[in-house]
Amino acid sequence: MLVTFVLLLLGFLLFIGLPVAFAMAVSGAIGLYLYGGMPILGGILNTTPLTTANSYEMITIPMFILMAEFVILSGIAGDLFKAATIWVGRIKGGVAMATAIAGAGFGAISGSSTAAAATLAATSLPEMMKQGYEAKLAGGVVAISGTLAMLIPPSVALILYGILADVSISALLIGGVIPGLIVTLAIVLTVWILVILWPESAPAGQPYSFREKIASLKRVGPMLVLFVAITGTIYSGIATPTEASGIGAFVAMLLAIWERKLNLSTLWIALRTSAQTSCMILFIILGAHVFGYFITLTRVTNDLTDWVAALPLAPLTIMALILVGYIILGFFMDQIAILILTVPVVLPTVIALGFDPVWFGVIVVVTAEVGMVTPPLGMNVFVVARYTRRPISELFRGVMPHVWAHLIVIALLTLFPGLVLWLPSTMN
Repeated sequence: MLVTFVLLLLGFLLFIGLPVAFAMAVSGAIGLYLYGGMPILGGILNTTPLTTANSYEMITIPMFILMAEFVILSGIAGDLFKAATIWVGRIKGGVAMATAIAGAGFGAISGSSTAAAATLAATSLPEMMKQGYEAKLAGGVVAISGTLAMLIPPSVALILYGILADVSISALLIGGVIPGLIVTLAIVLTVWILVILWPESAPAGQPYSFREKIASLKRVGPMLVLFVAITGTIYSGIATPTEASGIGAFVAMLLAIWERKLNLSTLWIALRTSAQTSCMILFIILGAHVFGYFITLTRVTNDLTDWVAALPLAPLTIMALILVGYIILGFFMDQIAILILTVPVVLPTVIALGFDPVWFGVIVVVTAEVGMVTPPLGMNVFVVARYTRRPISELFRGVMPHVWAHLIVIALLTLFPGLVLWLPSTMN
């Protein structure tokens, strides 16, 4: 009865618009007080802030966010898009495909999905609209391509999952590489199919010479340097994710200096934005820990695991139901909030069913990508709408083919977990 009351209270607080961090902290604190009075509540409130902020892995988040700010400042994303356009631009719909490739490249040097969507909207959307692309097609591919930053390392979502689930962040980040490439290919193939079915939605491609293609690769060099500085050092075992985040932020700062985009004013903006975002995420984790203590003390996870184990269903069927639940939650909640709310409760059940926690983390993040582009709270679609000034409903229709392609990718990764787990198994 107490658990039901606290869950309803949490749902009510979220419904009236209270920030997720406050909603979890308040409902969890009330639940702890009703469960054990002030001694338990006071003890948890006295120790939780320090234990939350004192995690070594937590440093990874502000460093990767700062790196993303420096990357945006340096203008590398625009260079990536131009290079991709030169290589695939002669194909009908090639600029839209180049947007997906640039999204993957930007995701490899930035862990922020919203930042990726905003950057792609500022760089690729004007070019597509100028060339005569249908706004629905252009907006849809930009919105879905921005979600790749959630999956391709460095991914703040995967880092958060690793902290919550207490699993190897290195394995999670490397495990996101192959699924990220598969999702990128799915976006490109979806554009190709849409252009075949509706030829009027995209103009004819523009050919480029081989010399132009080779010359464009010079601007891709900075991205490769950053990729090696982050993913390469993690995969080879040279650096931990925390160390790699510091290296990445430093290299991104050097790139911004090299491009002559860094001065005291822009440095202050980058530092302030990174601090604000990091504090927001840290506060959400703090609220989740308070709520998590209540869940642990009331043995919700144990009871849920026992109940699921007694169901007359195959583990794969139960996993399918869990993923459907995540997709539904993505319609109404922020993806980071979903991770923080559900992982401590769901993960013990997933492990009891025999699934790998690293695989589950990657699958959950791929599933969360769907929530970034589905109504009514598809954040990436709203970001694109601000740049295109097109109706939200039109952009949601434009992104729906990519949602169906994402669901196919989720099914593929679920049926063949080796697509996620093979690369981490080869790490040093």
